[in-house]
Formats: sequence, C-alpha cells, structure tokens
Amino acid sequence: MKTIGIIGGMSWESTQTYYAQINRGINRALGGLHSARLLLYSVDFAEIEALQHKGEWQATADILIQAARTLEMAGADFLLIATNTMHKVAADVGAHVTIPLLHIADATAAVLQQAQVRRIGLLGTAFTMEQAFYRERLEAQGIEVLIPNADERADVHRIIYQQPCRGEIRDDSRQRYLSIIYNLVAAGAEGVILGCTEIGLLISAEHTSVPLYDTTLIHVEAAVNQALRD
Repeated sequence: MKTIGIIGGMSWESTQTYYAQINRGINRALGGLHSARLLLYSVDFAEIEALQHKGEWQATADILIQAARTLEMAGADFLLIATNTMHKVAADVGAHVTIPLLHIADATAAVLQQAQVRRIGLLGTAFTMEQAFYRERLEAQGIEVLIPNADERADVHRIIYQQPCRGEIRDDSRQRYLSIIYNLVAAGAEGVILGCTEIGLLISAEHTSVPLYDTTLIHVEAAVNQALRD
C-alpha cells in the first residue's frame, strides 16, 4: 500500500471527511482492521483565506509548496490537495516535488466521462466558478461547464466561507443551493459538480434527484485506488 500525503485544513471541516472516507475505502478494499497509510499536513486556513481574497496566489502557493515538500520528505508516495480552490496553484506545487499530485479536477473529469456527461453545472467558491483554472481543466476533456449567474455565485461563495467552513449547516442555505442547482439543470446541465469540499457537508444525493458529483468523494476514491495500485 502506498502512503498518501494530504495537504488539508482548507477547511479542517472537510479534511476530516477525507481522513474518514480514505480509511473507510481502504478498509472496504482490504477488510479486517486495515486502514490507510497517510500523512496529513494541515495548514492554518485563516492565513490562506486572507491571501485568496487579496489575490496573493503566489503566497498561497508558497505555503502549499512547503507542505508538499514536508510530506514528500516524510515518505508520502503521492499528494492530494484537499480543496478545489487551491488547485489554482496545483501545477506550481507539483513542480516543486518529485512525487505525483492527484488532481481533483482530473479525477472528476474521469467520473463524468465514464457517466457520459457532456454538460455539467459547477458550484464552488467564486474563484473556482469564475476563474479559468478549473473550468478549462474540464473543458479540455470535452466537458462543457455551466456556472450560476452572478447573484447565485455570490450566495454560493458567501455560504461556503461563512457556514460549512465554520461547521455551521443551515437548512435555508441548503434550499438556496437546491434552487441554484435546479436553475443549472433548467439551463441544460446533466448534473452538478459539488466543486468545493465543504459543499458535500451541506448537500448530498438524498436532497435532490439531480445527479451530484461530490469532488471530495471522487478525490477520495481516486486516492484509494492509487494507494492500492501496484
């Protein structure tokens, strides 16, 4: 079994989902008392969040590069960045280590391609929805990406940072997300990517018949498969 290196803490609320689900995935595959070999470097999200909103992405990259190098030196065989937004600097982080970085958008694109989805809605932070780094990664693999309108994007972004990132789950926010999801479907989306690792804390398949693609769970499954691959 390979050792998984996780750069987490963005936020720790979703990082604990990574930890639990990776261990459950390894146990399902191997049985008994098996669990994952993993290393976790958890950053201080307040520092990252402030730099994000100032647009100081190189400074955020420097923090993640340090984390990645630390994990590699500690014995990780490959890396996960346990957040969608910070994949904006994934190429920079990956260039500073010799071990592979398992990209969350690539893992998601593979699942969408397997499901033969060609037009998908995307929810995430404003950075993930509006900037090119994430959408273009999917579009390069033949998947058209739809995003909510400006007011909806502002609500999706605000709710992420003010509620699930702080451990707060509210039904009115869930209903707002569902309304936005239905609008994306009405615009032609065949399903919706939960493109922030906190969104899966708020909404899941039990809340809607619309196909949802939770990037946290997709990333986890790809990591488990990579860890168990010879």
